[in-house]
Amino acid sequence: MVALTSWLALGANWPVFLGPNGDGTSSETGLIDRLSPEGPPVVFDRPIGTGYAAPSVRDGQLLVFHREATEEVVECWDAKSAARRWRHAYPSAYQDPYGYNNGPRCAPLITANRVYTFGAEGRLTCLELATGKPVWQRDTAKDWEIPQAFFGVGSTPLLDDGRLFVMVGGQPNSGMVALDPDTGKTLWENVGRTNWQGVPTLGWRAERPYDWTGAEKLASYASPVAATIHGQRHLLCFMRQGLVSLNPTNGAVRFSRWFQSFANDSVNAMNPVVSGDLILISSAYYRSGAVLLRVKPDGHSFEEVWKDPVRHPLDQADRDPVSGRWKIPCLEMHWSTPILHGGNLYAFSGRNEPDASLRCVELATGRLRWERDERWGKHSSEQPPVFGRGSFIFADGKLIALGEGGLLGLFRPNPDRCEELGRWQVPSLKHPCWAAPVLADGILYLRSESRLVAVRIAK
Repeated sequence: MVALTSWLALGANWPVFLGPNGDGTSSETGLIDRLSPEGPPVVFDRPIGTGYAAPSVRDGQLLVFHREATEEVVECWDAKSAARRWRHAYPSAYQDPYGYNNGPRCAPLITANRVYTFGAEGRLTCLELATGKPVWQRDTAKDWEIPQAFFGVGSTPLLDDGRLFVMVGGQPNSGMVALDPDTGKTLWENVGRTNWQGVPTLGWRAERPYDWTGAEKLASYASPVAATIHGQRHLLCFMRQGLVSLNPTNGAVRFSRWFQSFANDSVNAMNPVVSGDLILISSAYYRSGAVLLRVKPDGHSFEEVWKDPVRHPLDQADRDPVSGRWKIPCLEMHWSTPILHGGNLYAFSGRNEPDASLRCVELATGRLRWERDERWGKHSSEQPPVFGRGSFIFADGKLIALGEGGLLGLFRPNPDRCEELGRWQVPSLKHPCWAAPVLADGILYLRSESRLVAVRIAK
């Protein structure tokens, strides 16, 4: 049997995407209070294969998932020396249709004795943690009818209460599946035509009921999130069409909320942020903006607390009457997930480098508390003195940021002003750094497309 130890007991580990709590936070303490321009001590700095998958760490074991030549590779390293303990590889022919790199996007998921990885072509693999030997694998592209994704498979699986939840994106009603983590056997599958047929297409040019065609892409790049709301366990899946809440035991749909850009080549990639009975979702394509939902006590319905923009994305009323520019929504999350602290969201908002900003937004109201311009400007090929778009994690009362150009920053969460505690351009990291930082046992792991750097930030 797989040992399903609670992530909450693993404060000094980072065994899954976005950390032990799945929200980018860690209980580690004793970290530095300032970041000097010279940077913290480097533990190791080495090249790796291509990809966007963040590493994962558990009990001194660092799992790296990357692409080398024609293979996807899972490696286990010593977390402090980077010495390799084992290597598992299999062929991959994935080629990104938009010209991005061809490596995996999903972070490894580590339990006490297993490692789960989900490759860019949909190869789902379970390995022994101690040896790297295969336990089972599923080729999801063959097992389900899955339209080709825009940028490869990018939704990291979730393990909760003895079930492995995977966003496979299968037509017509297999967008989400639950598997037995010991065997890979399918336990249930759901999401697709049944729950999206006839729903209002909120935010589209014509908000008419959706007519399912059978050719829709269902999978997004957001990872499923499990949360207990009003005493009920919810599996929250931010799919390509929008948010779906499922009963994790049987896959039954509790509620759905359409949230998709009217542009075809668009994605949802931010994980849902949950606070009590509130759920926030956001994306950055064609001013999709953000919406906050409140789940009602029955667990099968919700109300909208706020949404931004309020009007249709192309409504002229959304232009500033003086400048003529579009009014910017409070949050436009592209590929990172905000940190919620003290009732406020801290995030890098914006779809591209030229419109990026660092923002603090009040969760309950959507009110913008403050923002700071992080745009790269005209010379985006150079290393600019801004973060651009970036990712936050939170530990020891501080926000740790990694900008997409390799700029590391330390901030104090302050709803009244942006309070930066230092920055350091990591010399070997260049654009794009699109994986969030990983913190384990006082060491911060930072990756770009082809390099992994570890620095010590314990005092």
